[in-house]
Amino acid sequence: MIDWTRVNELRDEIGHEDFNEVVEMFLEEVEGIIERIQSSHYTGTYEADLHALKGCALNLGFESFARVCQDGEKLAAKGQESSIDLPSVFASFSSSKSDFFGGLDTS
Repeated sequence: MIDWTRVNELRDEIGHEDFNEVVEMFLEEVEGIIERIQSSHYTGTYEADLHALKGCALNLGFESFARVCQDGEKLAAKGQESSIDLPSVFASFSSSKSDFFGGLDTS
């Protein structure tokens, strides 16, 4: 679910001191996009939103979340927005976030 190699690479790239700040920034971005999706009716932005979520997920090593976002992004690109399983996207983020913080000290 979490690519700990990527997490460690990110930590090494930006330094241990700035790691928490960068993680917080990525999580705020993801949560903002998710809140926008949950609180609004479809606005034609699913493809772009899911692409952005996927990018954040990959940066943080959230592999499973990135795959779910990619699946939704592909459906949106085909015009099949109604087939996107948004509850799975949201649940995947929640479980990935829990796994991330649960395993952060051991990585």
